Amino acid sequence: MTEALEKEAKESDLGMNESTNIFTIFIELAQNMMNYSKSKNEQASSHKSEGLILVGKRPKQKHYYVLSQNIITLEDKERILPKLSELVLMNKETIKQRYRELRKSGSEAHHKGGGIGFYEIAKRSDKLSYEFEQISEKRYYFRMKAIVKTQGKALI
Repeated sequence: MTEALEKEAKESDLGMNESTNIFTIFIELAQNMMNYSKSKNEQASSHKSEGLILVGKRPKQKHYYVLSQNIITLEDKERILPKLSELVLMNKETIKQRYRELRKSGSEAHHKGGGIGFYEIAKRSDKLSYEFEQISEKRYYFRMKAIVKTQGKALI
């Protein structure tokens, strides 16, 4: 991922800040998937964890996106939905303030999935969206998309 971002930075108008934001969002989403995979394995679940992360660019819109999808349980959905619903309504300053509060308190810094990582993603993206798609009685696809705008001219 690092090499791909370095190459993209050399070949396009991707700045160091945007590159760092994309990489950090990628890492946070990957950690989110690993946390859910670990909890499923600890429970000796019979289904296999699946997930993907896609990094792409929309040249005409002058932005990059990081999209993730993984399977979560109904319990996980019910735990993270209130946090995400609140988070997407916050402005940048409120997100940064809440992030600092969580870091200082440590209350969500070490929880698996849906804690401070969502604030990190929101802090580094220009737009954040999510959705849940039910695939069985107690399982959902969880999709999250973070947009990172570029500075300057349109991407080629």
